[in-house]
Amino acid sequence: MSTTEPTWRKSSRSSSNGGACVEVADNLPGLVLVRDSKDPDGFVLTFGPEQWRSFVGLAKRPA
Repeated sequence: MSTTEPTWRKSSRSSSNGGACVEVADNLPGLVLVRDSKDPDGFVLTFGPEQWRSFVGLAKRPA
């Protein structure tokens, strides 16, 4: 596989019961891609690595 193709992986927080799932591709230089696993041909959100780290850090914080 070429390094220009995203390698998608399901979020570790996604459940297997058909709930809301996201897939992340972080194998592309300078990009992190996020999509809905139930709609792989739909919209893709694009983040820079620092933006993604910041988002994940905030998401992990207790409410």
